Amino acid sequence: MSAAVESFDLVVLGAGAGGLTAATVAARQGLATLLIEKSSFVGGTTAISGGMVWVPDNHLMQAAGIQDSREAARSYLTATVPEAAARTKLESYLEAAPEAIRYLCDNTEVKLQPVFRYPDYYPDLPGATLGGRVLEPVPFDGVRLGEAFAWLRPPMPEITILGGMMVAREDIPHFRRFATSPASAVRVMHLVLRHLRERMSHSRGTSLVLGNALAGRLLLSARTAGVQIRRNTSVEALVVENDQCLGVHAVSNADTSVIHARCGVVLATGGFSHDKELRCKLMPQVAHEISATIGFAAADGIRLAAGAGAALADDMADPAFWVPISRYTSTAGRQVVYPHTVADRAKPGCIAVDQSGRRFVNEAVSYHEFVRAMLRSPNGSAMRAHLICDSRFIWRYGLGASKPFTIRFAPYIAAGYLKRAASLGEMARQIGVPEAALQKTVRRFNEGATRGDDPEFGRGRDDYQRHLGDPDQKPNPCVAAIAAPPFYAVELRPGDLGTAAGIRTDEHGRVLSTQGRPIPGLYAAGNDAASIMHGNYPGPGITLGPALTYGYLAARAAATPGQLR
Repeated sequence: MSAAVESFDLVVLGAGAGGLTAATVAARQGLATLLIEKSSFVGGTTAISGGMVWVPDNHLMQAAGIQDSREAARSYLTATVPEAAARTKLESYLEAAPEAIRYLCDNTEVKLQPVFRYPDYYPDLPGATLGGRVLEPVPFDGVRLGEAFAWLRPPMPEITILGGMMVAREDIPHFRRFATSPASAVRVMHLVLRHLRERMSHSRGTSLVLGNALAGRLLLSARTAGVQIRRNTSVEALVVENDQCLGVHAVSNADTSVIHARCGVVLATGGFSHDKELRCKLMPQVAHEISATIGFAAADGIRLAAGAGAALADDMADPAFWVPISRYTSTAGRQVVYPHTVADRAKPGCIAVDQSGRRFVNEAVSYHEFVRAMLRSPNGSAMRAHLICDSRFIWRYGLGASKPFTIRFAPYIAAGYLKRAASLGEMARQIGVPEAALQKTVRRFNEGATRGDDPEFGRGRDDYQRHLGDPDQKPNPCVAAIAAPPFYAVELRPGDLGTAAGIRTDEHGRVLSTQGRPIPGLYAAGNDAASIMHGNYPGPGITLGPALTYGYLAARAAATPGQLR
């Protein structure tokens, strides 16, 4: 039986931020656009992320009166992304990213707002800002998606409460102060009642925030623009003739089809986080195994591009964007992978120790720098680390997948995820570190904590670290004693939030061949494309910012290929 033959102007592979943006912009440019998604859900890893977008000197921060400039951003990126090979793409990003964000905000359902206080990850370096470059999605009502709400990948259960209720970043302090602040109690009760109303008609809360709101807004934008979306469809190969990409060979429900793409194909399948071969080839051995991305990011786009003669850029400072991860198997048999980004490590009253029972890092640094410290630890002593806290900490902030104000820890303890001990000596025995070393480490940390200081690592000494701490903890929002038993611990391993190595592209998102020339009709965005940050992590949203920008640029390039140099 011969395969069915179809034709579109543009075919986009992958329904994360990059793919949804490319498809939406292309459709708004008048192109008949098909978006193909391998899984049953739309949104990719974006839908389970924090949804932050890093765009210097953007029009939203300007309107809010927050000062920035391209020159300041250039200085900051020069300091944090020192690789000479990154200069051209970074310069194009500084020019194109504000344009892309303005286009999306003006022409689609994507609505973003500046986060007034969210420092760059290295706030003491030249050109850094304390807020405004970071944009977050405006909360979104999932009901607007209609039947497509069921298509949207739900957030991680570990970051929701009450059966699928998402909590906005600014509402987290209200939940912490529920019992002590009447204003916070009223706010929390309002949110809970709203959620209960939503659950009367939906399987989860429809008031979306963070990455789920961004993915939902992009999905609505694509549908409104007339993008045809096909889920549960994979692509086996590209149609390439005379070194030009002309379409794809697709498979859905065992039916094959040849889909011609008059203007080309955009690859945005999410990178190689779940491809064992490339992880073994490009990542340190200790990081071969664990990723916080969705399981469909399996190098599909990279392999398709390689088959068309594309070059792989693997000359990164790091091949991936790192994050410490804890994991366990739930009572329902679900494999839980929890990324320790911002919820616990910088809060006052916890420390991370290596296998010697000693601290090895300032726990409040960015998740990328935290894992860099794990990877460079002597003899790999921090490859298996533990985050330790006391009973006051875990009640107020939670610990990993264990949420704040949890009363029953038994399921986490039974799963082997959470360790609980009446004394530090017992904790040392449970996690397999020397008792004397752990007791000495905690004693030394507590001595500094009584003064609000961390003499060993200087925790809480810059604006980024203090931002992630607890402002109610004085004088240092990142430091408090670990002294109220029982004590708790979770094991941390190196993992990734996405890959940095990937397909080599130019400033328009065009895929480059091994000879360095654009392959006509082939584009890449998101984590399929090599990171413009070269494996460095200057601030929150430096994966989603480029994903939106290069999705936009790739669509514009496909719509007007004759105008490109």
